[in-house]
Amino acid sequence: MQNFDLIIIGAGRASNIAAKAGKLGKKVALIEKSTLGGTCPNRGCVPSKLLIGYAQKIREIKDSKKHFIRAIVDNIDQEEIFKRTNEYIYSVEENYKKKFNENVTIFKGEGSFLDDKIVEVNNTKLTAPKIIVATGTRPAKVPLENAWTSDDIFPLIKEIPESITIVGGGFIACELANFFDAIGVETTQLVRGDTLLENEDEEISEIFKEQYCKNVNVKFNISIKNALYKNNSFEIELDNDETYKNDALLFAIGRVSNADTLKLENTNIKLNEKGFIRRDEFFQTDVEGVYVVGDASGEHMLQHAAAFEMNHLFKMLFEDEKEPLKFKYMPHAVFSHPEVASVGLTEKKAKEQNIKYVTSTTSWLASAKAQALKIKYPRTKFILNPDTYEILGCHLIGYESATMIHQVLAIMHLQNDIRNLKEMLYIHPALSEALLPAAVQAVKAIHEYKESKKI
Repeated sequence: MQNFDLIIIGAGRASNIAAKAGKLGKKVALIEKSTLGGTCPNRGCVPSKLLIGYAQKIREIKDSKKHFIRAIVDNIDQEEIFKRTNEYIYSVEENYKKKFNENVTIFKGEGSFLDDKIVEVNNTKLTAPKIIVATGTRPAKVPLENAWTSDDIFPLIKEIPESITIVGGGFIACELANFFDAIGVETTQLVRGDTLLENEDEEISEIFKEQYCKNVNVKFNISIKNALYKNNSFEIELDNDETYKNDALLFAIGRVSNADTLKLENTNIKLNEKGFIRRDEFFQTDVEGVYVVGDASGEHMLQHAAAFEMNHLFKMLFEDEKEPLKFKYMPHAVFSHPEVASVGLTEKKAKEQNIKYVTSTTSWLASAKAQALKIKYPRTKFILNPDTYEILGCHLIGYESATMIHQVLAIMHLQNDIRNLKEMLYIHPALSEALLPAAVQAVKAIHEYKESKKI
């Protein structure tokens, strides 16, 4: 039995806890079954955004006719795009190793529990008074042999397909389909329902669908009836009896918990109804001294949330932090074409929760910088409390939405009142100035609502 001060199962964002604890002189065991860094830098956020950078530039060139420029994409070096992205992925492991001092012992293998405080990896038993479970999630199992998930394409496949079918209508499907289509791979996206990004506000989702489908061939209300893989390609039959061939088939149909790999039946650690590890407000599981953070809890399955949680847990364990972490707001973005960013309630959620609210949707075209983009669809939508002027939700669609929304987030975190956004001084004519008329219109909508209630 090897004794440690801290055991961490999962070397994604929790690697930072291992590194910092090691620098404090704590003896740390860090267990990782795959590559150090976890999903985000190896198979998720980072490599996918590197790819999207290429897609974005290609889209801009193809759209240059809006600026009275005749331009063509003469050549897309797909192999070089894949090579450069893979170079980054292959560098992740060594860069993470550099974080750790001699107090951190890395175990490469799958860790599981023998009892509440004993973990086994590679037939070696480890124990510690504090154990952190940060095992994240994995893509839902594909229903067809030889089909891919996002995990299967990173590092990027060596044989670049000439055609691909992507199943799913969420953000992973829309980001990957946008990339493959942009670089010249014949792309078909299959969606079971009639919407894309169904978790976004419906108004924003509809605008996204209209614009996105101008580039990507999306088939709605459809599923695969059968798919046969032979001669290095798929013969796909849809449930409307349409058939076609594609070189590759990728499923992006959600992610599931990795808790089933931990042998929690040997412990008193419990799962919730969705199969994720149950925890209290201090990240602690049903076993004292065993904590769960990040996607493994199933609560906020976003990298920025995981990083925040890891930082707070470190303070709790080693800096005498007594207060639980309470996220005031949880923003997210979809880095496709167009780009979407969101925080807080959608209008649908506000209705479902029977919350009194007012909405206001405003074009960006009052901004000269927005006009210079030569696109008309960008919108800002606010969901507002008419009594307090509180921003309940904000939803953006348009160029650099993920950057733009941070201005709204700052207001929400400091003093959540839409009038503060209205009274700000904006650089004219910066793109973020588009938020000024949106805030003015939002305040006006609240005033009109209050006047209507006086009648």
